[in-house]
Amino acid sequence: MCRFPDDSFKEPVALSKSYPQLQSGNHRTTCAPVLFKANGGEHVNPSYDSTLDEPPFYEVSNFSNGEHRTVRPSVVSAFGHDTLDRLPNIDFYRNPDTVSGHRAVRPSLQELHDVFQKDDDQRSDGTPSQDLESAGPTDTDIGTVKFGWIRGVLVRCMLNIWGVMLFIRLSWVFGQAGWGLGIVIIALSCVVTTITGLSMSAICTNGVVRGGGAYYLISRSLGPEFGGSIGLIFAFANAVAVAMYVVGFSETVVDLLKEHASLMVDEINDIRIIGCITVVLLLAISVAGMEWEAKAQIVLLVILLVAIVNVFVGTVIPATTDKKSKGFFGYQSNIFIENFTPVFRDDETFFSVFAIFFPAATGILAGANISGDLRDPQGGIPKGTLLAILITGVTYLGVALCVSATVVRDASGNITDLVTPGIPCNGSAIAACELGYNFSICDVQKCNFGLMNNFQVMTMVSGFGPLIIAGTFSATLSSALASLVSAPKVFQALCKDNIYKALHFFAKGHGKNNEPIRGYVLTFVISVAFILIGNLNTIAPIISNFFLASYALINFSCFHASYAKSPGWRPAYKYYNMWLSLMGALLCCVVMFVINWWAALLTYGIEILLYIYVTVKKPDVNWGSSTQAVTFVSAVSNTLSLSSVEDHVKNFRPQILVLTGSSRTRPALLDLAHSFTKNFGLCLVCEVFVGPRTEAFQEMNASMEKNQLWLRKTQRRAFYTAVAADDFREGTEKLLQASGLGRMKPNTLMLGFKRNWRSAGTEEVQSYVGILHDAFDFEYGTVVLRMNQGLDVSHLVEAEEKSRGLELHSVIQFLFLILLSFLISFSLSVSVCSPPSPQVAKMNERLLEASTQFNKKQPKSTIDVWWLFDDGGLTLLLPYILKTRKKWKDCKLRIFAAGQPGRSDLDKQEMMSLLQKFRINCSDIRLPFHLKKLEDMIEPFRLHEGSKDTDQAEAMQREQPWKISDKELNTFEEKTNLQVRLNELLKENSRSANLIIVSMPIARKESVSDFLYMAWLDILTRELPPTLLIRGNHKSVLTFYS
Repeated sequence: MCRFPDDSFKEPVALSKSYPQLQSGNHRTTCAPVLFKANGGEHVNPSYDSTLDEPPFYEVSNFSNGEHRTVRPSVVSAFGHDTLDRLPNIDFYRNPDTVSGHRAVRPSLQELHDVFQKDDDQRSDGTPSQDLESAGPTDTDIGTVKFGWIRGVLVRCMLNIWGVMLFIRLSWVFGQAGWGLGIVIIALSCVVTTITGLSMSAICTNGVVRGGGAYYLISRSLGPEFGGSIGLIFAFANAVAVAMYVVGFSETVVDLLKEHASLMVDEINDIRIIGCITVVLLLAISVAGMEWEAKAQIVLLVILLVAIVNVFVGTVIPATTDKKSKGFFGYQSNIFIENFTPVFRDDETFFSVFAIFFPAATGILAGANISGDLRDPQGGIPKGTLLAILITGVTYLGVALCVSATVVRDASGNITDLVTPGIPCNGSAIAACELGYNFSICDVQKCNFGLMNNFQVMTMVSGFGPLIIAGTFSATLSSALASLVSAPKVFQALCKDNIYKALHFFAKGHGKNNEPIRGYVLTFVISVAFILIGNLNTIAPIISNFFLASYALINFSCFHASYAKSPGWRPAYKYYNMWLSLMGALLCCVVMFVINWWAALLTYGIEILLYIYVTVKKPDVNWGSSTQAVTFVSAVSNTLSLSSVEDHVKNFRPQILVLTGSSRTRPALLDLAHSFTKNFGLCLVCEVFVGPRTEAFQEMNASMEKNQLWLRKTQRRAFYTAVAADDFREGTEKLLQASGLGRMKPNTLMLGFKRNWRSAGTEEVQSYVGILHDAFDFEYGTVVLRMNQGLDVSHLVEAEEKSRGLELHSVIQFLFLILLSFLISFSLSVSVCSPPSPQVAKMNERLLEASTQFNKKQPKSTIDVWWLFDDGGLTLLLPYILKTRKKWKDCKLRIFAAGQPGRSDLDKQEMMSLLQKFRINCSDIRLPFHLKKLEDMIEPFRLHEGSKDTDQAEAMQREQPWKISDKELNTFEEKTNLQVRLNELLKENSRSANLIIVSMPIARKESVSDFLYMAWLDILTRELPPTLLIRGNHKSVLTFYS
């Protein structure tokens, strides 16, 4: 049984069946499923996914008060009573799309906090759909192949780092640079890869790592822009690397064929044929599954290890006469000393030699690239990668030093080139002379042997030459196989995130291991295409730079996340340093240019283009990147900096709080406010939810994300905010007082004109005018927009949403709704679903057209500014800002001002001089200055107490204080007539303007009644083009000082 937390509800809810899982002890204990009603309605947890549930488990418990009931064991054992609260559990913190276990959903705060009501009709029967959380282990991993850190990371990284460089070019590198600088080259390479490994370890241990390798690490750290750009070029680099390694293998095979005169066609075509056959075989191994690929890697590793041991063994075997003639003398101190200093030849430099060696140190991401196939990527990737760097670095160093101590730089290969007694040795091969060989001929002609000349030194030094050839085959094939697996895995992860929508086709996986078969085929096609080209010398530097760009971003990701100091950055691996990671990123960038400057520029260019593409497309993902964290930190820092600086009139810009209601309700008002602020000011789109607190909160919480999302999708640079209040004025007052942060707070209130003030209730009119008074009290500038067609399109938005809802229903549901509507309309003799009348449709059409008026480019016309009162300059500044926007640039600015009789020319000249000092250009300055009566408009709101005696008049004023008294009308008769006259002048001069801006009259509190003030605003703006009433806070927003 289970009960509510409310002690008043004691009745148990029986279960219809028991579950054998309870006997095994291997089950997840969860809390009791309860159907309840909160606030009078059934509450449904929106995050709950019933398809993931197993039936809940119960046990019988006896309580101290003698009560006997069935409850969830985990809840009772923890607290001794039944509760909806849950114990901390890892399943509550899983992502919705988790593959490592079911996501559990904890009770919402409302479920625990709201008033519970017993629902007798709907009790829990233990079915999964009524549980609040997901339970039960997942079986998605059953049968899948997962690798440990040795097979999955260590072996792969070692095989990828031990390349052909070890057997073919390492001796040449140490011959050119000497073993002194050679150690520096290897050490510098290992420093770059070790720092990258440390950074990668920190990122890997900061959360669960899924498939995607470098792409996954970078995208989750720096966001989809960086991740999407580097992911694509990294996958492409791996695909082309397959071709590079296979061509290296094919060239070795063709060299053997040449030695035995067994070429099939010619050298280049034989490379193509052998390369294509090799890629097909490697593809077959990869498609067969990760387990087969791992077995093949183990075989290749064994061959490679034997070949490496073979080199060390060969160095201690006494040298034969043939080997001595080719420069190998065994371990000799004089050879070791002679090979210490560098001897750069053929225009080689330290950096060019380093550029040739460094690609051999890459390959540290081989384990991370199959992160989705690792049993424990968080622990395995750091351990396996760093150990692989250590082992391979020591191996490179050991092999190179052994060769440097046993082989001279130059040798003729001629066994007769012996030292003749009495004839001194000339040339650089002093060590060889001391050992009885004269290789001075190599100073005048190129020799074919020695460290500098023979790429097959390792074969000569080794104990058994063919093993070195087998090691070369193993190195090339293992690297090719690793790249062939890495490219599709990374590409599949990229496609799954749907950053490039056109590539989503390749996201699909097959089989129990979710193998990217389509990615394998694509990688195969790319590899074969580059193999058929045959010449990869040009593409090789670009591929190396692609890998280095990945390393640079991994290092920068670690630095960036550490710099952001986000509470979510808590890597379990502690042996990293943010500044060391930054140095690693800079080193990678430097090495890119050292290897090949034009390839580095090309890499950066491609990455920037992809970055821009992803930024423009704005993929709908949110991974909590460090970019977001740094943006937040920067925003807080800049806001605090602003708070310490006093405002200056030169930096004034309108920060608008606009009362639109829902962001879609009054688009014209929002568009005009957005035109004022654009990307340079603060725009707060505000809504007040009026009603009972609980209902208002629920509605407000539901609309927050939806409205902000709409603003973002429609590219309105604005913030949506909402408050719940008992009445509209109270909510607006909260917004006026509490909105903003530091200097980033609104200074201007913008709202629509209340067109229905004559038919609205007294409280509504008082609330509306009260908001204007509040804005003046809080020293806000105030802007009121009036359009003849109106501003509110909420009924059209609701109709659109309903029509969309109908489209989502099935045909049967749609027909059912139509039938239901028909029955209801028939019973009420009203057609609910009938289309609106032609007159209403015409009005809606005009309203819809007017609502988008300010979102279009404005036709050539004027913005007429009636600057009647000096309010600090806001009435003039706003139209100037509007004129700078693209949509309004074709409009001319006209200024209208009040002139005194007899000195209009002088007033006009003074206004022109003022505008010139403000550096505001206008096309015309006019000073225009018969009355129409407004008795019909205000008649319903007049008190008419003048015809009554004193007592009656006072009683009428007490009963209806909001009505316009005769005394008030007489007192403000002149000001009332002024609004009428101004409206006549506005119609006369500005009827064709795109926008009219007029100084707003102010009503003194407790002197002018609300209805009279509304009458002033109404008569002033009646029957005009879109009109803005503006009143600044009488603090200067314009200055003519520099």
